[in-house]
Amino acid sequence: MKISGANFIGSSVSIKGSIAFKTFNPVLNQENEWDFFQATPEEVDEAVCKAQTAFFVFSKTTPKERAVFLNEIIQQLERAKTSILSVYQAESGLPLNRALAEFQRTIQQLSNFSAILIEEKWPAVIYEPADANRIPTKQSLLKTQIGIGPVVVFGASNFPLAYSTIGGDSVAALAAGCPVIVKSHPMHAGTGELVAKAVVEAAKISAMPEGVFSNLNAIDFHVGEQLVLNEGVAAVGFTGSINGGKALIKLAAARKNPIPVFAEMGSVNPVLIFPKKDSELSLWATKMTVSITNNSGQFCTKPGLIFCLKSLESETFFSALKEKFCAVNADFMVSPIICSNYNLRIEDLKKHKEIQFHEGLSHAIPNTGKPVLARIDGDDFVKHPSLQQEVFGPFSLVVFFDTITTLINAYSLLDGQLTTSFFGSYEDEVIQDKLLFLAMQKAGRIIFDEVPTGVETSRAMHHSGKFPASSDIRFTAVGTDSIDRFSRPIVYQNKY
Repeated sequence: MKISGANFIGSSVSIKGSIAFKTFNPVLNQENEWDFFQATPEEVDEAVCKAQTAFFVFSKTTPKERAVFLNEIIQQLERAKTSILSVYQAESGLPLNRALAEFQRTIQQLSNFSAILIEEKWPAVIYEPADANRIPTKQSLLKTQIGIGPVVVFGASNFPLAYSTIGGDSVAALAAGCPVIVKSHPMHAGTGELVAKAVVEAAKISAMPEGVFSNLNAIDFHVGEQLVLNEGVAAVGFTGSINGGKALIKLAAARKNPIPVFAEMGSVNPVLIFPKKDSELSLWATKMTVSITNNSGQFCTKPGLIFCLKSLESETFFSALKEKFCAVNADFMVSPIICSNYNLRIEDLKKHKEIQFHEGLSHAIPNTGKPVLARIDGDDFVKHPSLQQEVFGPFSLVVFFDTITTLINAYSLLDGQLTTSFFGSYEDEVIQDKLLFLAMQKAGRIIFDEVPTGVETSRAMHHSGKFPASSDIRFTAVGTDSIDRFSRPIVYQNKY
């Protein structure tokens, strides 16, 4: 496999800068061999300029022409699959089964968007004919959707494929007729380059305009800042931390012409446990353990907060959860930085004397995150708002409440979330209705008797939530309806 470390500005391969960096192999605990070169201000401007020029042509392509482009990307990715998966593992430390699953999800996303374009499910067209006999006379109206312009996509640290170079944001923008400029994540720049090569080749084969896709390297914030502030950029897609998302939102709002930032940020994905059957408890504990610790808990939908009413059943559930949790081995995290941040958060939590900790198995291997299960009383939980914050890694906090009232009050204090899950049911229908209403105000997805990890890429999915889970709860970051983020309505009056 050949990795150049270059920036892809349309179909041009460019290395004009002197700032170089390497990616890191968490398993081997060493840097990978490849050098990557941060895009210069000149290269950033060139990418945006090409995207603007491409938009004039690309926005006029038919949905079926864009579907051909997306399908060709699939073909090119499949041809490069072996190399992509190899570099993916070298840069993330994630196992082959996870790499394969994420690769397939990326293919599925492309296929789903291709299908809605071919089947003419997007854009929707609403036509109202003229009526000369009406008083006043009515002119014809045709309402449809068009792309909003060049889109900047920030690659996510924890998903080198599905939320990065040609992940959900990128494919949604391309499907809408918007050129895409990717700010590749420095943790997996090699994976990004191989994927970018596939997209660029697909663009050539499909006769897409030059500049419809670019991929820029960066090790610091300067490239992303320059992209967001460039007046040729029409929107931003971001998956990452709350601080990172808020910084981009602030930058975009400060422009002469502000633009939307569609950001997916932090979520603890609360789970409310109301056990009814003893036979369910062990199964729930098993599912919850896997959901919290799988791939070291590096999922945006990991259940990081579990609410329980004090009861014999909930204590039985917690005992089962603790037993299974403490048998889980520490696993590799995607980078030393993320692993270090996780360990620092755990150490900070241990300063709270009210919290009990139960830890999984650890070993003297660098860059691995030890699973940690914590427990706290509800009265103590509400005293510390910081305990609501996401801990990115294999951690979850179980909170026990004396009454349903205190549980509901605590839940009402939580920030916006991607998901809320209910296990079991509470007998009082009024309380059920109140909890469901509260969940509807906070989360984009409400789950019953199942863990929140695992997200469908279909049209029915809504992956969003009230701030800070996302920047706009009205739009999903996953599924084909995510195309609505990068399109806008337009009406043609008296044209048809």
